[in-house]
Amino acid sequence: MSDRPNVYAGVPLDRAAHRRKNEDWLKEAWRAPSTRLLPVWRSRSFVTGPADAVRAVLVPVDPGLDAVPIFLGLLTEGEQAGAAIFAIDLPGEESPESLPPLAGLGRFEDLRAVGPLMPEGEAAFCAYARGMAWWNARHRFCGVCGAPAASAEAGHVRVCTDPACATHHFPRTDPAVIMLVHDGADRMVLGRQKQFPPGVHSVLAGFVEPGESLEEAVAREVLEEVGLTVTDVRYRSAQPWPFPSSLMLGFTARATSFDIATDQDELESARWFDRAYLRDHTPSDDFRLARRDSIAHRLIREWIAEG
Repeated sequence: MSDRPNVYAGVPLDRAAHRRKNEDWLKEAWRAPSTRLLPVWRSRSFVTGPADAVRAVLVPVDPGLDAVPIFLGLLTEGEQAGAAIFAIDLPGEESPESLPPLAGLGRFEDLRAVGPLMPEGEAAFCAYARGMAWWNARHRFCGVCGAPAASAEAGHVRVCTDPACATHHFPRTDPAVIMLVHDGADRMVLGRQKQFPPGVHSVLAGFVEPGESLEEAVAREVLEEVGLTVTDVRYRSAQPWPFPSSLMLGFTARATSFDIATDQDELESARWFDRAYLRDHTPSDDFRLARRDSIAHRLIREWIAEG
């Protein structure tokens, strides 16, 4: 498991960032027969297939799809390796599946629902496209002066249109730490937020604050949420989490105090769980672990396997 990318990571693309400023190359790529589009609609991904075998749909460029393209990169795998991939956002359409270029090809689904059911590379495509579409849609105006901001560099920059300002804005990723707290032996902490589905328990998490290291964020969040002090903070892996714009940075940490004091503003409950119980439990409405496409699930499973 340690060598496998987290779900939504490992996108099989050469991002080809040097191409983003080359308008001639971008125009040529847009006209190439091999170029494919990854449509997004109201943060939903365009997919096909049965519920247990969902696939992303890449469609040919078509003038009937009127949207500002976002260059994602060049495919690095499969028969279409080398083909350019663009994302397009269609938020104003009421029934995008009925547009002639898309009709009969698929449907728009919430990536959080279908991502775990998709091949890893395709889920990563959709996450990348969703994140870029979300950022562009929410940064249509300059955050400095309020003037309209125009898309530039193939959707990876937005530039204030007021010449007196001309501020360049770049896609935002919010770093968040997510940490499995253990006692150095066979117990770990799991908590529940009020908005979790029934029975779901997960590890602790929180956003990194300005002027704070990742290790400091882990220690602060654990202390704030469950009143425990920790040491031996160790990085495990990371996961893009475009819901809407986070990067989840996974850690383990060893507790140096053990009496949990739950912050009720953050968590509904939190307690210690034995490794044997987590290994042998049967998921139910009363108790189940974090969703399997999350880094939280991976952290828990790795810790169980190490015991």
